[in-house]
Amino acid sequence: MSNHVIVGSGPIGTSIARIHAERGERVRMITRSGGGPSHPLIERVAADASDARRLTELTQDAATLYNCANPKYTEWEKLWFPMNDAMIAATKAAGAVYVLTGNLYVYGPRPDGRMTEQSPMAAVGRKGRVRIKMWQDALASGVRTVEVRGSDYIGAGAVGVFSSVLLPAITSGRAAWMPGDPDLPHSFTYTGDQAGTMVTLAHDERAWGKAWHTPTVAPITIRSLGERYCELVGKPPVKMVKMPRFMMRTAGLVHPMSRELAEMDYQFYAPFHLDSAHTERTFGLQPTPIEVGIRETADDASAIASRTM
Repeated sequence: MSNHVIVGSGPIGTSIARIHAERGERVRMITRSGGGPSHPLIERVAADASDARRLTELTQDAATLYNCANPKYTEWEKLWFPMNDAMIAATKAAGAVYVLTGNLYVYGPRPDGRMTEQSPMAAVGRKGRVRIKMWQDALASGVRTVEVRGSDYIGAGAVGVFSSVLLPAITSGRAAWMPGDPDLPHSFTYTGDQAGTMVTLAHDERAWGKAWHTPTVAPITIRSLGERYCELVGKPPVKMVKMPRFMMRTAGLVHPMSRELAEMDYQFYAPFHLDSAHTERTFGLQPTPIEVGIRETADDASAIASRTM
């Protein structure tokens, strides 16, 4: 029997698996490839998470099912709903708690850039509407469920504006072409805080049936984040060039990934502030200093570089 089932082996799923394993609890990690961290208490299984029958078999007797999946960004509308439906069905059959890794897409552009758990889910883009429906379907299913929403991630294995735009430029010594204004305040969530909050709220009845924000430090500018990273690794500050907004939108006419990124670019043309005060007060949690995430990102980048040499 596995105490916990985790779908997805990215940085959040991997961190959750390790938290439970270090507590002596058995974990079953499900991915298409059968990948995941190596640990005596972590069982890695190759399976299709959209196959409700198979997932139900694998979730039998589990106390918690964590949705940490990360389907192809250009196919969210096609891939997310069958997976979410299957996870809801498996959770219901097991009598488990369903925990979703959430994001801020559901809110859409905010007039002042600030988002709390009370902000209306007013997304107008396709991906935001997908995330809204996923959460609403989980709530309507009757399962015990909770969603934990984080902002752009920082930390080992994190995927976001830092890893995709800044880090390659810093590594190569070239300028970073920014899809937005690098001098606006922007929230960055540490992956360890995302995972830890999901574990904590999964086991607290006060959290069920609600969406919560991951404890996240005060917003900083993308430029400041880049400068702190460069100072840590002993590199000169990366030059940042503002990409004209029309460029990504024009590229999106023929390039699917550019089209998806252009849909979400509002996050970088205005302040983007995740307010986590409610979660912090309710559960007594605090965000990890951002320097920890920066250091972890640097160590991870160094380890990857050494393996490819």
